Amino acid sequence: MKIGLEVHVALPTKSKLFCSCSNGEPELPNTNICPICMGFPGSKPMLNKGAVSSALGIAKALKCRVSGSISFVRKVYFYPDLPKSYQITQMEGAIGHGGSLEIEGKSIRIRRIQIEEDPAQLIREGALTLIDFNRSGTPLVEIVTEPDINSEEELRSFIANLRSILYYLGVDINREIKADLNISISEVRVEVKNVTGIKSLTEAAKFEIMRQEELLKNKMEIARETRGYNEKSRSTESLREKETDEEYGYIYEPDLTSFGTEGIPFSEAVFISVVSKELAEGTGVNSKTISEMTMLDRHTLSIISRLKERYSVRSIIHGIQRMKKYAPEEESEAAIEKIIRLVEEGKEVTKEMVLDAAAGRKISVNYSAVGSEEIADMVEKFLKENPEMLSEYRKNRKTANLIISRIATENRLNPKDVAKKVGELLDRYASS
Repeated sequence: MKIGLEVHVALPTKSKLFCSCSNGEPELPNTNICPICMGFPGSKPMLNKGAVSSALGIAKALKCRVSGSISFVRKVYFYPDLPKSYQITQMEGAIGHGGSLEIEGKSIRIRRIQIEEDPAQLIREGALTLIDFNRSGTPLVEIVTEPDINSEEELRSFIANLRSILYYLGVDINREIKADLNISISEVRVEVKNVTGIKSLTEAAKFEIMRQEELLKNKMEIARETRGYNEKSRSTESLREKETDEEYGYIYEPDLTSFGTEGIPFSEAVFISVVSKELAEGTGVNSKTISEMTMLDRHTLSIISRLKERYSVRSIIHGIQRMKKYAPEEESEAAIEKIIRLVEEGKEVTKEMVLDAAAGRKISVNYSAVGSEEIADMVEKFLKENPEMLSEYRKNRKTANLIISRIATENRLNPKDVAKKVGELLDRYASS
């Protein structure tokens, strides 16, 4: 089984790719248009430098060879959403070639990254097909992979990691990533067009693989075709025969010259898989936990990075998790740090404490009223029931802090009171 992707990403520019129309989403159809994005005869495209800068950052992040000079071609085909009867895109003069993206120890090769314009939007209403040209000319990057993806899990991982890279590059991923799937389990490749979102991509791949396997099992021919994905039935449906590159009649775009890429600024990528491993190293925290928390959350990453010199990463992660659980809308770093400090001190963080911190109120901490002898009994019981903690203490004396935190949290005790008894008893038990 082989899966290749053609991922389409809208670039975060202020204006469209070849004209000055806003790259936004107006309320009314066909109001954000001009002769250029409508394809009127005689109109001339003007390349958006911001789109090149954004595409350059993506190409660099995916380890592509960046061309010193880029050029454009016309992809000729006739469809209602394309008034010029051709789409301006790239081929040999694309901005990036030969890159890769690492996913869980495997490298997925990137064949090409190209800049192109989005066509208009077709809206089906009963027997009518309406056209909204507001989207026409939106700047896109198309990321074309080699057929290196061999399972649904790898597909899911690739898209998740790609989304994270795009997010930290400032690309608007609130618009779900749209992709074409090229799937083959034999020599025949079938394309599934315009699938949106990770869930739909994996479901479309799963169905199409099963469909092709069933055809081969029954000794039936797999047609080389283009199919669509039906989200309601979670199935793919035949649309048309698959076009070849020759059928598109690519020709050089005469209205756009070649453009140099030297000196164009671009944003540096953040690789969360790498960052999370660095943050987790030597802390006892699973790097996957950090990765899941920060993959699409630069605010959380900023907090962890800023506070890791003052608090343990374990305490920071636990404090942020408590805040997200009880006050998910709270983003004040001061409030979050209050909770992290409580965790660091070994206190059990309750919902009331989190809400107090979020509201800027004084946090009330209520400990159980327990005498010194009772605390000593609790410490002795804990050490007897957790001999592995003693073994760890013999290797690393700092384990005492974890023991104090565990006992204080489980019994709602003041960590300072517990620390006194732990100090008295630990060495005696550790040497026995």
